[in-house]
Amino acid sequence: MPSPSPTSSKQSTDPPGNLYIVAMPIGNMEDITLRALRILAEVDVIAAEDTRKIGKILAHHNIKNNLLSCHEHNEIQRISGLIKKLQTGSSVALVSDAGTPSVSDPGYRLVCAAIENHIHPIPVPGPSAAVAALSVSGLPTDAFVFVGFLPKKKKKTRGTLAIALQRAKDPSFL
Repeated sequence: MPSPSPTSSKQSTDPPGNLYIVAMPIGNMEDITLRALRILAEVDVIAAEDTRKIGKILAHHNIKNNLLSCHEHNEIQRISGLIKKLQTGSSVALVSDAGTPSVSDPGYRLVCAAIENHIHPIPVPGPSAAVAALSVSGLPTDAFVFVGFLPKKKKKTRGTLAIALQRAKDPSFL
């Protein structure tokens, strides 16, 4: 996991805006929560992994809002501007192309920077590819290990799989 990008911003006397981490549909545009739709309509800006894809989802649901690209190639450069917006009271929704931002998608660095600046991200849950696949797999569903995308290089893939298999053997309790 990449290390967060530190942001040293001045604290404003105004209460910070909200940073919403909004889960998006993973296949069907209608697989989105009513809460997510409301937040996407109400925030001041939507920071999107791909503004074209998110624009289509917003149009499908008759939502018009300001879109700002925030993806793996520009996330570090966007952080300070987004933190400043939040510190001055603006609300921001962070969305990925599909699923939940920062879970195998961009957003981790922004979430870390927000926390460092005393802004508490608010999760807006939604569809989960891992849980959806597990629910119809016929495998036991009482415990599972989520690994995310495997590395492209064979040696790193083997290492990641070995770690995942070891974790699966460790007991975990709620």
